[in-house]
Amino acid sequence: MKLVPLADRVVLKQLEAEETTKSGIILSSKSQEKPQEAEVVAVGPGGMVDGKEVTMQVSAGQKVIYSKYAGTEVKLEGEEYIIVKQNDILAVVE
Repeated sequence: MKLVPLADRVVLKQLEAEETTKSGIILSSKSQEKPQEAEVVAVGPGGMVDGKEVTMQVSAGQKVIYSKYAGTEVKLEGEEYIIVKQNDILAVVE
């Protein structure tokens, strides 16, 4: 099964949280903050959204940073994904 986003939606796969700090302290799973960095899995076609033409700025395979409370979390075939609008993506990591 494959997720195919509609309009200006983007499907993201969140990157793994750091398990240790830079100083070597091991973090428990409860104290780990979810990273806001993710990999783009699929991109919608864009088009007309709320009466405005939307051109997609990201593509599959790119790493991005997204808004902390953005999107909808979805679990599909044991994998967790986040579906966000393109304007919830803040930056592309190069």
